[in-house]
Amino acid sequence: MHRSLTLGSLAALFLSGTALTASAAEYFDRIASFPITTNLPADADQKGETVAEIISASEDGKLLVYTDSPRKALGFIDIADPAAPKASSILALGGEPTSVKVVGGNALVAVNTSENYIKPSGKLVLVDLANRRITSECALPGQPDSVASNAGILAIAIENERDEDVNEGALPQLPPGSLMIAPLNSGDVDCASLKNVDLTGLASVAGEDPEPEFVDISSEGDVVVTLQENNHIAVVDGKTGKVEAHFSAGQTDLKNIDTKKDGKIELTGSQNGALREPDAVHWIDANRFVTANEGDWKGGSRGFTIFNRDGSVAYESGASLEHEIVALGHYPDKRNKKGAEIEGIEAARFGNDNLIFVASERASVIGVYRDAGAVPELAQVLPAGIAPEGLVAIPSRNLLVATSEDDLHGDGGAAPHVMIYQRADRAAPAYPTIRSERNAEGLPIAWGALSGLAADRSQPGQLHAVTDSVYNGAPRILTIDATQKPARITGEALVTRNGSAAEKLDLEGIAMAPDGGFWVASEGNPEKGLRNLLLKVDAKGAIQEEISLPADLETGATNSGLEGVTVTGSGADEVVWLAVQREWADDSKGAVKLLAYKPADKSWGAVHYPLDKVDAGWIGLSEISAAGDRVIIIERDNQIAEKAKVKKLYAVSMADMKPAELGREMPLVKKTVIRDLLPDLKAAKGYVLDKVEGFAIDAAGDAYVVTDNDGVDGSSGETQFLKLGKL
Repeated sequence: MHRSLTLGSLAALFLSGTALTASAAEYFDRIASFPITTNLPADADQKGETVAEIISASEDGKLLVYTDSPRKALGFIDIADPAAPKASSILALGGEPTSVKVVGGNALVAVNTSENYIKPSGKLVLVDLANRRITSECALPGQPDSVASNAGILAIAIENERDEDVNEGALPQLPPGSLMIAPLNSGDVDCASLKNVDLTGLASVAGEDPEPEFVDISSEGDVVVTLQENNHIAVVDGKTGKVEAHFSAGQTDLKNIDTKKDGKIELTGSQNGALREPDAVHWIDANRFVTANEGDWKGGSRGFTIFNRDGSVAYESGASLEHEIVALGHYPDKRNKKGAEIEGIEAARFGNDNLIFVASERASVIGVYRDAGAVPELAQVLPAGIAPEGLVAIPSRNLLVATSEDDLHGDGGAAPHVMIYQRADRAAPAYPTIRSERNAEGLPIAWGALSGLAADRSQPGQLHAVTDSVYNGAPRILTIDATQKPARITGEALVTRNGSAAEKLDLEGIAMAPDGGFWVASEGNPEKGLRNLLLKVDAKGAIQEEISLPADLETGATNSGLEGVTVTGSGADEVVWLAVQREWADDSKGAVKLLAYKPADKSWGAVHYPLDKVDAGWIGLSEISAAGDRVIIIERDNQIAEKAKVKKLYAVSMADMKPAELGREMPLVKKTVIRDLLPDLKAAKGYVLDKVEGFAIDAAGDAYVVTDNDGVDGSSGETQFLKLGKL
């Protein structure tokens, strides 16, 4: 029954018709970010794992309800004021919640109580929202994974998931999953009315072992259910349980994708016959639904598909969304077997627009599409918390809410956040703040992990940035046009050594050299065999000279080495200044080196810079930039979100920058704070990003700051490129 469209003409249409446009007057912007650790009781394990996976909203849109499987609990967030969400408790469920749907005054929660994979079990728990208590439970015949309701019908996907450690995760692994349906009466469920719908024998892939993953119900009462590992989809009458249609989810040929985890993003790979293996699914209207093609067992096609009810493909995204993700610096090269891994889907009508929301787990973004019945238009891309999965649209309040299922707070990283976005008339969305243009091949310039910044000496708004060791296979210098909004990465130059990509570099700082080339700082790391290096690079990226630190100085180096670089003077008076990130073995506590190198006589000197004191983590330097009679330095702690305390710009007078010869006592410079960057970082309404790494002042005197997104490795991938104006 399945009929697929060819991707040739469709891909061309997509590339021309779904690029981000500025034609619409309404956009979503993030207005709040809620760390779910705030919901933990005082006597709970504050460092233990906690997540927000699937989310639903009360009918008035003022209460959010989310599943927290590690805590075996249901969480509540008060969003009466959506810009100021409040913790509103958690409720123990006696099992692992996998999905939740609010109907009337109840939250219907699917809970996994399985003893093991062979003996799966579960229950449907009804929670009264008014008093936050469990009112009833219905036993389920297996492990539930998704719950949905609409048109007076309840549907539950009973997955009975496979054990990936058995037979390399191959199917079949019995017992099989199924679909449960029941009528709803004002949010109440009669357990005796639950009906089991047999889905065996439908799929050509392990048909005896269906693994239903996700369900949704149309306004007409039809249930669509994805059988992810079986690469199959079924449409079931929600009242009778009759399977009205079923078909293979099919496959896609992908071109111009990155397929290797090699420290560089190259859109030169391809993948033919990629099985879609859809996860989330959502009806768009009574005749069409959209799938998130995450993949699980053998597949994953890096995008989403709109199906007609009969199984024919109305639209296939292919790699187009992934290309947009690359352009935004969110592509996860270190986890790219499934690319950006599209997992979450939501659809709703806002005003006159039918919108589709597509969440990328690995890129941590949400694509917002306008559906006009043919090729959807990509309206914008929203930054999300790490690994978004649950989405809920609240059109009555012009809100979209997204969860975050990755928890790094126990290791000092970001906790899972629930992020809230509001749609309103705007000239343009707040995000992205920087993106790339297409190269000569018509593909987006790949980037991420921006570290140092440098300004062109004569052209206002033109900057240069370096990418750090995340992309050790392709260290590059990027050109940025900051006169546009968002700023545009317009060019790239590979840093080369003897004609090949330079290896064993961790580029952290860049400065314009008087001759039109660059001075570049590469941070050392003794544990990785990397040396601290000052590189002289020409305008095309070729290394002309590699300058090592004096041996006695390098002996005391730690893994926190060279960061920023800047230049003062010219000719015989040229001095290259380098900021060392943290104290080395020969430094007194709280004092870090600013190194001075004179190219004319190859001499070295240094001064000491006093660091602020912090109560948690460490503090160090990220950047140094000469500005007239002073240098400006980024000083920051390594803390993220609500723990971040120091993200500042300090100025040091050039009169203080009198380097002593190495081996002699170094003078301690005086610093003056000129800007606290925390308000600037908080203005994005997400959590405060930890790595403020680049700073530059352009030829017109405007200052810019950029954050480092770690190449989306243990990060949300969000980059904030901020124009601070005149300081």
